[in-house]
Amino acid sequence: MNIEIKDFIQQYHNHPILFIGTGISKRYLKNAYTWDSLLEKIAFEISNNEEYYLSLKYKFKSDEGYDYPQIALQIENEFDSIAEGDRNGKFKDINDAFFKLLKEGSETSRFKLYIAKLLSSLDYIEDKVEELNEFKKTRKNVSSIVTTNYDELIESTFDFIPLIGNSILLSNPYGSVYKIHGCIQEPEKIVITSTDYEYFDAKYELIRAQLLSLFIHNPIIFIGYSIEDKNIKKLLSTIFTYVNPKSEIAEKIRNNFLLIEYEEGSSNTLVTEYDVKLEDFPLIKINKLKTDDFSTLYQSISELHLPISAMDIRKVENIVKELHEGGEIKVHITEDLDKLSNADKVLAIGSSKTIKYEYQTANEMMKNYFDIVEEANKQLLSLVDKHRITSTQYFPMYAFALINENISLSEHLKSQQKNILENALDKLGVTFNAINKVTTIEAILTDENISQSRKDDAIFFSIMNMYIEPDDLEGYLKKYENKSTTGYRRLLCAYDLIKYGEN
Repeated sequence: MNIEIKDFIQQYHNHPILFIGTGISKRYLKNAYTWDSLLEKIAFEISNNEEYYLSLKYKFKSDEGYDYPQIALQIENEFDSIAEGDRNGKFKDINDAFFKLLKEGSETSRFKLYIAKLLSSLDYIEDKVEELNEFKKTRKNVSSIVTTNYDELIESTFDFIPLIGNSILLSNPYGSVYKIHGCIQEPEKIVITSTDYEYFDAKYELIRAQLLSLFIHNPIIFIGYSIEDKNIKKLLSTIFTYVNPKSEIAEKIRNNFLLIEYEEGSSNTLVTEYDVKLEDFPLIKINKLKTDDFSTLYQSISELHLPISAMDIRKVENIVKELHEGGEIKVHITEDLDKLSNADKVLAIGSSKTIKYEYQTANEMMKNYFDIVEEANKQLLSLVDKHRITSTQYFPMYAFALINENISLSEHLKSQQKNILENALDKLGVTFNAINKVTTIEAILTDENISQSRKDDAIFFSIMNMYIEPDDLEGYLKKYENKSTTGYRRLLCAYDLIKYGEN
């Protein structure tokens, strides 16, 4: 089988789950490590001798490769011993954190605290930022993410909720990051040594069952692993221990699997079948794409057309969760929305003939502007034509028009947006024409000659005259407290015009 990745993804009838390995962190972060390079760095930090780590690898090598969990256990013991013996030495900050946790009633090894320190910052690789933005756009179609990575790249990119340890069992499968090997936010739960894996395997049964349920019902895309990765093979072995490899369910699972394997410089976009050899099982066929063109993959996921976005399902499940937990929630189950009075939350159940649901109002689209643009949510933007935007109403149309070229009111709303902004600028001209060309928002906010009530006016004047950069204004708008005000809407429309306008 040879099929283009876009055509392969379009076959999905459900939201895919991403299973992400260290290759993704290595692709986008400067301070990312493979298992081997992480242990090598820490070994050198405690010994100042590269031969120390080479000796450990030699000691724990077998026909199946290096036993990294055993190597990690040796390094953990040595690291903790050295740090303990020199309280205020090289690892003073680690000792400080270690004793602080003990005072708070928690504990973890100094070794794991050091791992958390190494991975604590998100230092992005500059020439991959654009591709990472394409990755972010997939979140509207991604159900959840499973990762063996410790860093926080995925939750920061997708704004998904990280789940660690037993919290995985109480999870909402939409909008979650299952961090099955732990996270730097909770170093004590990091799984890296042989002791950790023994404990993990003993406690993993319920988590394994939860993940197996997800894998049966959703397409699974593995990214950041090689075909020979032990995590992949162990997962496949686990699945086919519970599922007969010759059954219809097994065939469904195989068809749902797609492995993305990195090949430097390759622009390949063809998905092929690949045979995986598992111990005690016959050959397992899975789908594989070997490439360096991750942008095409991300665009294929982002352009997947499903009846409802994964983010909308996440919102509904959160409401249902609140219903289960009780609280001050007004609930009406009906097929006639006209019979409802105002309520904080509405759950409408009925047929498509009697219920019509349009997700976001024009004001809600403005509040969620940056999420919509980052996700390139083309389906949601189809609703723009259903809204009545008056000639005096601020509405940011330029970015929306680039995402969805089928909005019939696009040109009219862009012209309307430009006119209302130019009129607003003319009214401010008398007041602000005399000010210097201030090049940052911070300079405006700290300028004592501009009153607090006129700060937004000055920012608007400066962005419209292109004295300040749109990216500077973007940060300001994302932190803006009240997104219902005219001031916010005017600044947002000015940002949209300058950032995405044709001229």
